[in-house]
Amino acid sequence: MHVRTLTAAAAAVLAVAVQTAGAQAVAAPAEADRVPAARILTYDARGAAEFRTAVDRGAQVWNDTVASVELRPAAAGRWADIRVLADNGWPRALTTSLGNGTVYMGRQAVQQGYDTVRIAAHEFGHILGLPDRKPGPCSSLMSGSTAGTACTNPYPDAVERARVEANFGGSAAAAAAEPPVAAIVD
Repeated sequence: MHVRTLTAAAAAVLAVAVQTAGAQAVAAPAEADRVPAARILTYDARGAAEFRTAVDRGAQVWNDTVASVELRPAAAGRWADIRVLADNGWPRALTTSLGNGTVYMGRQAVQQGYDTVRIAAHEFGHILGLPDRKPGPCSSLMSGSTAGTACTNPYPDAVERARVEANFGGSAAAAAAEPPVAAIVD
C-alpha cells in the first residue's frame, strides 16, 4: 500500500513539474528570437581637444541608429577600443580590427567648412567597418567630403546602418576573433 501511495504522490509531483517546465518553455523566447546584447565599444576622446563635444555627438548618432553596437566613453584610466585625437591634417581613421583603432579629427577639413559632428560620425563609421562611398550624396554618411561643406547630415543611411548591424550582429567572440588589419581611411 505504501508503494502505491508513494507512486501516486511521485506521479503527482512529476505532473506538476512537467506542467511547470512546459509553461516555462512556452514563456522563454526561442533561441532564434533572442536579440543579442549590443557589443560595447569604448572610446577615449581626451585627445580630441576642441572636438570633444562633436565626438560625443557622433558616437550618440550611432547609438541612436543601430542596436548591435554601442559606443561609450572609456572610464578614466581604462583601455579604450577607439582613441580619438585632434591634429592639423585631414580627418581619418586607422583601423586595427573591427571596432578598434584611432580616429583623427583633422582641423584641415574643419577650416574648409566641414561639419565636425558629421566628421566624427563618419570616422566612427570606418571603425565600425564601413568604407568610403565616394562620390556620394549628403544622405550617405560615408560619402564624406564629396557631399560638400553644406552637408551637415551626421546620420548613416539604411544601407550603412544595415552593414554595421551585420558587422556586429554576431557574437562578440566571433567579432573579436577576426584577424587584425591595418588600414587608413578618410
